[in-house]
Amino acid sequence: MGKIGITETSIRDGHQSLLATRMRTEDMIPVLELMDEIGYHSIECWGGATFDTCLRFLNEDPWERLREIRKRLKKTRTQMLLRGQNVVGYRHYADDVLYEFCARAVENGMDIFRIFDALNDTRNLETAFKAVKKAGGHVQGAICYTTSPVHTVDHFAKIAKEMVEMGADSLCIKDMAGILSPAMAKALVERLRKDHPNILIQMHCHDTSGFSEMAYLMGVQAGANVIDCALSPLAGGTSQPATETLVAALAEFPEYDTGLDLEKLGQLADYFREIRKRYWKFESNLKGVDAGVIRHQVPGGMMSNLVSQLREQGQEHRLHEVLEENARVRADLGYPPLVTPSSQIVGTQAVLNVLTGKRYGTVTRETRNLVKGLYGRPAAPIAPEIQQLILGDEQPIDHRPADDLEPELEKAKAEIGDLAQSPEDVLSYVMFPGPAREFFEWRRQGGGPERELVAAVAAAMAWRPPTPGRTRAYPENGAAAAGVAPGSLWRQFGRLRQMR
Repeated sequence: MGKIGITETSIRDGHQSLLATRMRTEDMIPVLELMDEIGYHSIECWGGATFDTCLRFLNEDPWERLREIRKRLKKTRTQMLLRGQNVVGYRHYADDVLYEFCARAVENGMDIFRIFDALNDTRNLETAFKAVKKAGGHVQGAICYTTSPVHTVDHFAKIAKEMVEMGADSLCIKDMAGILSPAMAKALVERLRKDHPNILIQMHCHDTSGFSEMAYLMGVQAGANVIDCALSPLAGGTSQPATETLVAALAEFPEYDTGLDLEKLGQLADYFREIRKRYWKFESNLKGVDAGVIRHQVPGGMMSNLVSQLREQGQEHRLHEVLEENARVRADLGYPPLVTPSSQIVGTQAVLNVLTGKRYGTVTRETRNLVKGLYGRPAAPIAPEIQQLILGDEQPIDHRPADDLEPELEKAKAEIGDLAQSPEDVLSYVMFPGPAREFFEWRRQGGGPERELVAAVAAAMAWRPPTPGRTRAYPENGAAAAGVAPGSLWRQFGRLRQMR
């Protein structure tokens, strides 16, 4: 299948994993054209937590971010992370929402949709696959990797088979906790390649445990076609392995050489190294390798959440107890992979069990809904005694959860009224009603920064890598050099209050 492809994650999962998803659009724009020249397989730039964060914290329109990125990526495919029936939110949405979202995403510039379900329940992927196909996008079915007595190579192969039968154009092994060992990477990719000899297989590993580089090399040798990496300033730890490192390593194997230019990658790394400094207050305390994740399987983002919950109660010293209880709760609930939203559900319940001193004495609504089947079907049956403890005499559902949902779009249009200026705004409101309404109201009031901040943004936009004989990275007239009218700068980058 030729040389190995690289998907660059710096402007999505890289900063989501290390900087609480806080990177702003204006800090991406200056180097997008250079990124477009690299020759990446794709650039992951949207979805996951970015949609929520744009509205909730950055006063940005996530749809405008996608459009601005698309304008500058003329050669490279865009890629996003879609949470199946959860779309980019934290609950199941009705099918009409999913169809409209995928259609608008393609229309605004999205190419590849990596689609996963937190429980690996393929019933929750059916509509998303159909919606992306109808819109003309590429469907990548993602298997959430985890370990348990029931998560075997055969188990994952069955999920992959169902995805291919549903129309997946490619497959991805999604190792969100960084626990895919080299041997398992080899075994799993070999099986997928054997079962599906002609389909593209991609690997997405986080570097939390230190496994990922080894897993990538073994996976590539076993038949993987594409690996996810982040430029070195946004790599390592709970992010992906470094792009430059993998490119250099694979260059020594002619059959796996990515063909990417390390000098150009170095220019990108220099840029993001400086940009990262702006977000110091969002840095995670979880730096470097955490080998403990191999045992407790808690992803970095979830670990931060657990520590925060315990700190608020003055119980941070009980983290070890919570991690042990987290493993027990996960087993009780059918061994769900620890990814959004199942990771939050399991983790919060574990905290409650420890702090109250009584297991399931207090049960969250989300835990109850998980046991009731409202998130889908877990990999292993939930023990009858646990089900009885949490649900009482209530019986769980045995069908696709979204089958019970009424269409949502028309109701949402009526609720948000003329605050919504486009069909995309209505979708933003459906996903995150409170943050979207607040953003729309702020936008209507003409919210924007002082003009000197706009000038600073113009200079940032005009960044270009140094060339021989020119040491300045910024020209005198930033806005003009960037090809951006001052008025559009005012509108486009008028939401800087978070960084002030």
